[in-house]
Amino acid sequence: MLALVVIAAAYLIGSLPFSFLVARAFGVTDVRRVGSGNVGATNVLRSAGKPAGALALGLDVAKGAFAVALAERLSPGHPWLGAVAATAAVVGHVYPVWLGLRGGKGVATGLGAFAVLEPVAALVALPVFGLTVATTRYASLGSVVGACTLSALALVFRGTDAVALSAVAATALIVFRHRSNLHRILEGSERRLGSEESGRG
Repeated sequence: MLALVVIAAAYLIGSLPFSFLVARAFGVTDVRRVGSGNVGATNVLRSAGKPAGALALGLDVAKGAFAVALAERLSPGHPWLGAVAATAAVVGHVYPVWLGLRGGKGVATGLGAFAVLEPVAALVALPVFGLTVATTRYASLGSVVGACTLSALALVFRGTDAVALSAVAATALIVFRHRSNLHRILEGSERRLGSEESGRG
């Protein structure tokens, strides 16, 4: 019963639609109807501006970290629950109950969750993300490369324990959610950061 409560709580925390709410507070009525239609910090950045994007990013990271911290606090005798909570929070962000299961892509929430569970991997993945975005101007590619880096390092550092397997599962979901972006990158039609061209981000 405790496990179910912890997992459900992590999912509901991950489901909190901060990007949607921040965009609305900054004058965008429904971020799902503008830009890429994605409920995430990148689309908030493009549609509502840099301050809104930064706030949405910070809140999405924070909810991932909080979901894991709460899980660990509620179940100190079951360390694997923190790992499951991390994946549940990412699933909640991607498929939020509050927005009809139409959410974001889970990158910021995953970063926050695994920063608690495997901070070294998260700290390495962050500059890898930044470098990828800086050199390509593709936020989507940076997200995928950063997520893959984090899960690969988790496997290297921890073997196939619960945290590493949870990181792999979260990364698989993130890559799945970016499949259309990756396809557009291959086609040359993906929108770059700072570009005014039409396209979906």
